[in-house]
Amino acid sequence: MLKFLSKVKIEFNALDPRIASCMEFLAQCNAPKAKESNPSCQVQVKRRTDDHPPQISVTFVNGVEQTYDATTTPAQNIRTMILEKGQYLETEQMFREAGEKWPVIIPDEELKQPFLGIKVIAFSLLH
Repeated sequence: MLKFLSKVKIEFNALDPRIASCMEFLAQCNAPKAKESNPSCQVQVKRRTDDHPPQISVTFVNGVEQTYDATTTPAQNIRTMILEKGQYLETEQMFREAGEKWPVIIPDEELKQPFLGIKVIAFSLLH
């Protein structure tokens, strides 16, 4: 997950009962496997003393910032969203490096063509 990120900022008030997602996400960020995937990713924790709701902000390697409401979003869902966005960024980079336009635009007439399906040949292993 961290391989797609340059910065993670986790903010919460330690007395807030809604910090479970922040704590779980912090544990995931501190896991050895995560740190090995991107040692240069900065993980910051801001312990608040006000009523500001727990939140997780991330900066992707391309500079795009995203903030997640950690009061209503489980850490696993945040992780999944980061991975999906990261895979999208990898695909975009792959196309750009190959000299292809991004995003890929499929002409409308191609979208309307019938799908002929895939022919499957069945065979038996009976002796």
